Amino acid sequence: MAAESGNGTIFRVENLKKDYPMGEVTVRALRDVSLEVSAGEFLVILGPSGSGKSTLLNIIGGIDSPTAGRVFFKDEELTGYSEPELTRYRRRHIGFVFQFYNLMPNLTALENVEMATEISANPMVPREALRLVGLDDRRDHFPSQLSGGEQQRVAIARAVAKQPEILLCDEPTGALDFQTGKVVLEMLQHINDETGTTVIVITHNAAIGKMAHRVIRMMDGHVREIIENAERLEPSQLEW
Repeated sequence: MAAESGNGTIFRVENLKKDYPMGEVTVRALRDVSLEVSAGEFLVILGPSGSGKSTLLNIIGGIDSPTAGRVFFKDEELTGYSEPELTRYRRRHIGFVFQFYNLMPNLTALENVEMATEISANPMVPREALRLVGLDDRRDHFPSQLSGGEQQRVAIARAVAKQPEILLCDEPTGALDFQTGKVVLEMLQHINDETGTTVIVITHNAAIGKMAHRVIRMMDGHVREIIENAERLEPSQLEW
């Protein structure tokens, strides 16, 4: 299942299950999910609310654990990691981008990025990360002085400044208007192209899947379909 741009498998998920007890009822968020992700791939996980896509992203990112099944990062089994090992994994290998930017309001754009580099073993120069997302000229602005799209680009710079191998993006355009969302997607594609970072985007927006190497469609905790795009669209070509 490797994408053409891939350099081997970076994630392997085997028979993953996740149950959440809710009083007398058990909610099955993931049901026997198996898949592989290639290094350097731009992957979109597509599905409606409740399909299991966020749960899958959280388990891959080391912030949740499965009820059953196994997850491998390269040759390491994440599902066998202790909490300190998972913390180290997140710090060294994973960058997170969320729907609501989670910036520190009392810190400038540059200081928000610098905060992330302090916990990284091999960080990028913070201003270089802001340049990568086209915001070096806004480095001394506070989040309240930035538009929603600019705040999301700062959040991307903050994630990328750690120089992670994987960028996990949870509905990164969900709080943005159409045009601003496309600018953010352009930033993610640029990072994927320029740095080789594996980018995984979860979304309910089917149009975004057209820019990916592959699309994984989820429904009711299952992988329903895996689509390989023979031709990828540029973010500027997307319509929704």
